Parts: sequence; structure tokens; C-alpha cells
Amino acid sequence: MKIFPAIDIRGGNAVRLYQGDYNKERVYSASPCAVAESFAAAGATCLHIVDLDGALEGKPVNFDIIKDVISTAGFFAEVGGGVRSLARIEQYLSAGAARVILGSAAIQNFSLVVDAVKFFGDRVAVGVDACGGKVAIGGWKNVTDVDAFEFCYKLKESGVRTIIFTDISRDGTLSGTNIPAYERLVPIGADIVASGGIADIAELKKLKATGCAGAILGKAIYDGKIDLKQAIAAVQDAG
Repeated sequence: MKIFPAIDIRGGNAVRLYQGDYNKERVYSASPCAVAESFAAAGATCLHIVDLDGALEGKPVNFDIIKDVISTAGFFAEVGGGVRSLARIEQYLSAGAARVILGSAAIQNFSLVVDAVKFFGDRVAVGVDACGGKVAIGGWKNVTDVDAFEFCYKLKESGVRTIIFTDISRDGTLSGTNIPAYERLVPIGADIVASGGIADIAELKKLKATGCAGAILGKAIYDGKIDLKQAIAAVQDAG
């Protein structure tokens, strides 16, 4: 299992939201690049980056900052937020991203997912953000009637290799992650990356035991609840 420390960018700052609420934002640093450097110093080799402004506006807003963050320490970086076209995917891949995440666009324009997999293969992932078991889009502000688990099955059948599944009710709360959800998702055969509410290393070990391919850490490392270096040593596979 890979550990992905997260950098969410809004207004040029590294921030964290509570349950995806843009009105409940905490700024942790005015320099996302400095945050990335601290993650690299702790031994991180992977990075999860989200353009929160882009998620709302439907287009990259903090592209130049994200490009600089990616180049900071040669991370395997996955990037999302406002990616709505093949051209945007190509833009981020050309900027050094190892993987680009489709979110709202996967619901609103499923043919984009099919085309993205055709052209970019496993360099495309899909983020499925669940609220009450339904997929939320538009920066998590709009909850659809699409069943989150059924949508994950559809993605797998369409050739998507990596699915990033977030339980919005847990995100930013440090209340514990939704282990049963991942136990249900891993058997579909995609690489499942867990996100939302992870509070301690014991939970990371449980996620690894379920067969999750990765786990995203946000508030837990920013608030010092999880030591990133220790987490990597405890659960990250070599290579």
C-alpha cells in the first residue's frame, strides 16, 4: 500500500476542509511547495494534490502552483480538481503528474472516462466522493442520485484501474475511516485508494489488510496525529 500525503490548494494556500465544506477551511501554509518539501523530508514518494478552486470552477485555477509542487521532489503525484477534458489531462501529465483524477466529469460525461482510459490508460484515475452512499460532485456541493458503489463497479468494467473513494462524512474529521466500505470495494478488482477520516496508524494497517492499494492522509498529518515518516515505515510497500 502506498501513502499519499495530501495537499489541497485554495487561493494559492495549502488548506484542509471539514467534511468538504468550503466554509470550514483551515489554512496550514501559504506555500504548498514548502509543504511538499516537508513531506519529502519525511520519506514520502507519493503525493495527492487537489485544486479546490478548480473543483468549483470546473477548470484548473492553481495550475502553476501545482506544477511547481510536482517538481519539488520528484513525487509520483496524482492531481485532480477541475479536470473536465482530455486536453486538461494532457496538460497535467505534461506538467509532470504521474496520474490525473477525474471527478465530477466522470458523472457528467461518462464518455470522457472511456476516452481517457483509451488514450492514457492507468495514468487516469477516478475520484468517487460519497455522501450518504451517493456520489457528490461540483466540489462536493451537489449530491446526485447515483449509487457510489454501483458507480465504482461501472468504472472497473469500463477499464478504470484506480479508484479514489472518499466518504465525505469522514473527511477532515479524524473520526476514523470507513473500513467496511473498502472491504466492499477491494473485491471489485480495481486499485482502491482510501480517503477520509484516517486517524491513526492502526487504521492504516487495517486498510492495508483489506487490500487497498493506497491511502490518502490529510488532516491527521497536518495536526500531528499521525507521524508521516512512521506511517510510511509501517505500511508502505517498497518500490
